[in-house]
Amino acid sequence: MNKRVAVMDLGTNVFHLLITEGDIHHFRTIAQHDIAVKLGEGGINKGIIQPAAFERGIAAMKSFKAEITATANVQQVKAIATSALRNASNGQDFINKVKVETDIDIEIVDGNREAGFIYAGVKASGSLSAQNSLIIDIGGGSVEFIICNDTQLVWKQSFEIGAARLMELFHHTDPIPTTSIEALELYLEDKLIELFKAIEQNPIHQLIGSAGAFETFAQLIALERGESINLAKIKNHPFNPTELANMLQYIILSNHTQRASNKAIIPVRVDMIVAAALITSFILQKLTLQNICLCTYSLKEGILAELIR
Repeated sequence: MNKRVAVMDLGTNVFHLLITEGDIHHFRTIAQHDIAVKLGEGGINKGIIQPAAFERGIAAMKSFKAEITATANVQQVKAIATSALRNASNGQDFINKVKVETDIDIEIVDGNREAGFIYAGVKASGSLSAQNSLIIDIGGGSVEFIICNDTQLVWKQSFEIGAARLMELFHHTDPIPTTSIEALELYLEDKLIELFKAIEQNPIHQLIGSAGAFETFAQLIALERGESINLAKIKNHPFNPTELANMLQYIILSNHTQRASNKAIIPVRVDMIVAAALITSFILQKLTLQNICLCTYSLKEGILAELIR
C-alpha cells in the first residue's frame, strides 16, 4: 500500500507543504503549496520574529492544516523548522501557538541535520555521481554546503549567511553599490574559511544548486533564451557556466523595478535574489567549475525520504 504523507519545510522566507503518495523515487504529488511568510523580516539579525511576520506564519500553518485535513488518508505529518525559528528568542512561542491552533508539532533542526536532509533530497533526485559534488542550498537565514557523492556524505556545514541576513546587513540602497558588494565579499571570505579548507581536502567535480534561488536563475536564463522551463517536471537541469555568470551579473546590477517586472522572479525573491546571486557568484569565482546544475529536490524531499524509507 502506498503511504500518504505530508511534509513541511518552514523556512525563513517561505513555508513549503508537500503531500505525496508512493516511494521516494516514484512518488505522486497530491498537493504542493508555498507561502511567502518572510518570517525573518525586520528581525532576522536581531534574533526575533516580529509580530506581523509571526501572524503570517501562524496563518500559513492554519492554511496547511486545512489542506492536510481536506486530503484523505494522510498517514503521517512532519514539520521541520530551520534558521529563523531556531535562532529566534520567540521561536518556541511560535511553535507552541502552532500546536494549540493546528495540533501540528514543529521540530526545530540544527544546521547539520538540515544539511543532512538536503543531501538526502538531492541524492533521491539522481543528481549525484561517483565523483564529489558540492551542494549549495541558499536559504533566507542560512546557507548549507555539502561535499558528497552518490554513496556518501563527505562533509557538511551550515553557515548563518542566508540571503535575508545579507540583505539586511549590506543591501540598503538599490542597485547595490560596489562598496557594499566588496564588503559582502570580504564578509563571505571570513565566514567561509572552513568551506574552502574542506574543498581543498576533498576536490569537487560538480556544483549543485539546490532549489530556491537556483530555480530562479534557471528560469531567468530560459526567459532570456525565449524558452520556458517547467520545474515541476524536472529533477535536475544543467547550467552553461558563461550564461549563469552573465545572469548573476544582471541580477547584481539590476534595480528593484527591473526585478519586480521580471516574470521569472517570484515576489518573495525580488530583493533577496541579489544577495543569493552575490553568494553564488563569489563561490563560482573561487572554484571555476565547468559542471554546474540545478537540482529541484531539496530539504522537503529529504524529509520525505526519511518518512517513507
